[in-house]
Amino acid sequence: MKSGIIGLLVSLLMLGATSAGAADAPKIGTVDIQKVLFNSEAGKTAKEQLAGKIAKHESEKNSREDDLKKLKADLEKQNILLNETARNAKEKDYQQKLKEYQRFIKDVNDELQAKDEELKNKIIEEAFKTTQEYGKKNGFSLIVAKSEMLMYMDENIDLTDEIVKQMNSKKDKK
Repeated sequence: MKSGIIGLLVSLLMLGATSAGAADAPKIGTVDIQKVLFNSEAGKTAKEQLAGKIAKHESEKNSREDDLKKLKADLEKQNILLNETARNAKEKDYQQKLKEYQRFIKDVNDELQAKDEELKNKIIEEAFKTTQEYGKKNGFSLIVAKSEMLMYMDENIDLTDEIVKQMNSKKDKK
């Protein structure tokens, strides 16, 4: 659907260019959002922020895993020695700690995923604004996001590196 609309826009622009003459040919460009996310300073900073959060949670995860392993080992070691009531109490305690661990893992994953989305959306919004400014300033008729739906593209119309430079220079000025 999206590629059909883009194709229609490009066709209309080309049709307009043909009827207006070659001197008025529209300028068309593309931007690879994935490259912007990976190569821009904002993208690199976001990646570092996420890596820091992951490392912080990783140490707590490891600690909780160690506690669970010790509890399980104690339970297995004392299984024969304990009466049924004590064994059930220890098993219940282990199951409760296991549930807490699983909830912790789910919460951490949800938090990291939400933070990742938030950071990506900020960068994409910045790339969108930068691309609009660049397009207006340089007389572009159309700049589209490069996607897997794009069947062919002349590499000469790829503006990604220029957009990344513009974004990085804005960040340097702040």
